[in-house]
Amino acid sequence: MSDKNHFLLQRAQPAMVGLIDGSLSTLAPIFSVAIVSHKPLYAFAAGLATSIGAAISMAFSEGLSDTGELTGRGNPITRGAITGGGTFLGGILHTLPFLWPNYHAAIVTAVVVVAFELVALAWIRWKFFGTSFVKSLGLVSAAGGVIAVVGALVGAGV
Repeated sequence: MSDKNHFLLQRAQPAMVGLIDGSLSTLAPIFSVAIVSHKPLYAFAAGLATSIGAAISMAFSEGLSDTGELTGRGNPITRGAITGGGTFLGGILHTLPFLWPNYHAAIVTAVVVVAFELVALAWIRWKFFGTSFVKSLGLVSAAGGVIAVVGALVGAGV
């Protein structure tokens, strides 16, 4: 297997999984809490807890998924750390705007950050995995949109 394939399997793919999971799985709890409470600090607490919890879960999931011996995916501890770190990063970026006390500014900024995250995810998929940038952006945006709407509906319906 080439060095490029090792890098993709052992570093880029675990990072990508983490970034996607962190960016998407944290949207519903953050926006739900923000909408139901109109208190940015509550949304920040939900986002921080979700980012940390998801990072730990994804790190263990990736690390325990296989030893790497049969698949060539590398050291499970390294893969788990990369996946967990990516998950935390993906979740915390759109959580940070909720440190601002102004509800509307926090929501708008978080939405802008999410948009940048989705573009970054599409670019990473294009750069490292040879996927179509436009198709990747459409897919991650559709997933993010569905999750954000679910969070908003839950927040609005409580």
